Amino acid sequence: MAAVFLKTHINRDINKHLLTLIWTRGSFRHASVGRIEKVLIANRGEIACRVMRTARKMGVRSVAVYSDADREAMHVAMADEAYHIGPAASQQSYLCMDKILDVAKRSCAQAVHPGYGFLSENTEFAELCKQEGIIFIGPPSSAIRDMGIKSTSKHIMSAAGVPIIEGYHGEDQSDERLQSEAARIGYPVMIKAVRGGGGKGMRTAHSEAEFPEQLESARREARKSFNDDVMLVEKFVERPRHVEVQVFGDQYGDAVYLFDRDCSVQRRHQKIIEEAPGPGISPEVRQKLGEAAVRAAKAVNYVGAGTVEFIMDAQHNFYFMEMNTRLQVEHPVSEMITGTDLVEWQLRVAAGEKLPLTQEQIVLRGHSFEARIYAEDPSNDFLPGAGPLRHLSTPPGDPCTRIETGVREGDEVSAHYDPMIAKLVVWGEDRSAALKRLRYCLRQYNIVGLNTNIDFLLSLSGHPEFAAGNVHTSFIPQHYLQLFPAARSPCGAVLCQAALGLLLREKRHTEQYRDQSGDMYSPFASSNGRRLNVLHCRSLTLQLGDNKVALAVTFNPDGTYSMETGGQVFLVSGELQLEGGVTFLCCSVDGVLSRPKLVILDNTVHIFSMEGSAQVDVPVPKFLVGVSGASAQGGAVAPMTGTIEKVLVKAGDSVQKGDPLMVMNAMKMEHTIRAPKAGVIKRVFFKEGSQANRHAALVEMEEEEAAAGAE
Repeated sequence: MAAVFLKTHINRDINKHLLTLIWTRGSFRHASVGRIEKVLIANRGEIACRVMRTARKMGVRSVAVYSDADREAMHVAMADEAYHIGPAASQQSYLCMDKILDVAKRSCAQAVHPGYGFLSENTEFAELCKQEGIIFIGPPSSAIRDMGIKSTSKHIMSAAGVPIIEGYHGEDQSDERLQSEAARIGYPVMIKAVRGGGGKGMRTAHSEAEFPEQLESARREARKSFNDDVMLVEKFVERPRHVEVQVFGDQYGDAVYLFDRDCSVQRRHQKIIEEAPGPGISPEVRQKLGEAAVRAAKAVNYVGAGTVEFIMDAQHNFYFMEMNTRLQVEHPVSEMITGTDLVEWQLRVAAGEKLPLTQEQIVLRGHSFEARIYAEDPSNDFLPGAGPLRHLSTPPGDPCTRIETGVREGDEVSAHYDPMIAKLVVWGEDRSAALKRLRYCLRQYNIVGLNTNIDFLLSLSGHPEFAAGNVHTSFIPQHYLQLFPAARSPCGAVLCQAALGLLLREKRHTEQYRDQSGDMYSPFASSNGRRLNVLHCRSLTLQLGDNKVALAVTFNPDGTYSMETGGQVFLVSGELQLEGGVTFLCCSVDGVLSRPKLVILDNTVHIFSMEGSAQVDVPVPKFLVGVSGASAQGGAVAPMTGTIEKVLVKAGDSVQKGDPLMVMNAMKMEHTIRAPKAGVIKRVFFKEGSQANRHAALVEMEEEEAAAGAE
């Protein structure tokens, strides 16, 4: 590839006209396509920051857009220019084509990079860019249209010789026809929105009895996400692998593949950990996959970065699933194993250059993993979360480790958008080395302020079957018990570390008071517990969940502490060290030295080490503890802020534990709220279309007997 910022002269004969292509610092000139000196990123968060980094490297100025919720966001701070485009709701901001194009014209941007999601696969937006003379950094609108409608793409792929799976892609969308086709294909079946993607509008029906409910849910989510509820029905392959191929095409009819990725380990039909290349795939099958993907790209005259997704069975037969006509979330693993920058390729190809490398020049080296770090609660069905990142520390970046993120410490993970915090991307000489690096770096990725899936990712990546490469889309439910072990209470040594951290913080505060007051003899300026002829003892109470733990701390003359808990006595010493804005607890517990990260926020001590993380609370006096009004209602509460899509019950209805009460839409996903117990609905607090805040009471319930008595 040509070096960045290096002036290059390339003469090409196109339609008998000699064109000169010149890269300069801060500018790009092409005689027929136009120049890309400034690019607008029509997106937010991690992908916007990712595009800006490459644009900056190439000397291309970047323009950001932002909603009310993103005014202080990282992508806004990184951009050379930033423009406000509306309220937090994406329909009024990031999905508003007129506003995006208005900013492109006002900022004099020559090109628009759509990122992924939002408008990235919107045919109308690509057409509007073309009409306005703005380069859309993506494929032609015809390719987006053909590959975006799953039924159309299946026909095109079949004609191109790409294997497809049996299914119904017809125009008759009646419930009766879809259900009869499901019966013909044979259960289980997959119900998919024809314009779907990212797991939206997708449900699995395992029996005829399940089909109507799953169809209605898929349609509802498809209407919300794509404004289109046309469905297709396909045979569901049991325990399949999700294998995809990164392809890239240029404006001259050439296309290449950058090898395969395995994205089989998923929750809610969304990827959680990806790797490249796919484990256990032979070179012969890998080549067939790549060649099939290139045929797929050429069949629609594809230009730019795209991903052809396949379902692979246990015998490594593969079938076309769909093509994502954009840059994928997991594209970094392909970059890591090929030494490429796909965003740079996008900018160059969009401006009229040929592909930087031929197929023969693209070499696969090593192995790469990407772990998506989400604000979610894996133990509660991966329920998405939102809130502030009160503490954030990450592993250091290097050529083998990338942190792709759009947030910083103190930023808020918004309830209005996807809850992904970051992507941790690593590379190793082989799969074993890459996996070892992934686990090492996950232990260094520490977050306080909201629930994350980091511990789950550690559990997943440490599972023997995952280490062996035996992955498939049912991996999580199959190994559920091993992936979600019962929580273990911190051991005595960790309790001593928490107590030491509290004592050392207290000592530091008193020393700061002494320095500020100037009275070194003040009784408030000492916390060493020193007494004449007697050792000072102090009682501490810590809390683990609902259980309180007592520690007796003796202040020894040499500055160490003897801590007794649970019938054991530990000799403890240490000090606090500040490094790079992070506090480390350098300590010794019974002669064992360690240096965990220490974060104390409010009434909680967080300890992070290579052995794992622990959370120890300091009990709050009862008079300071607030009483939750939601729990007092005796009903169901909103697990997060969201919109009530459907109300399924009314006052007076009898329900059993687990019965659906409402359907909420939050974080771009549907969530069914179920009855926490059997009873009678006394009151329903929200109507369809209304907004419910996190922990708001949704319904009030009472026991059957109480309801009968009231009558």
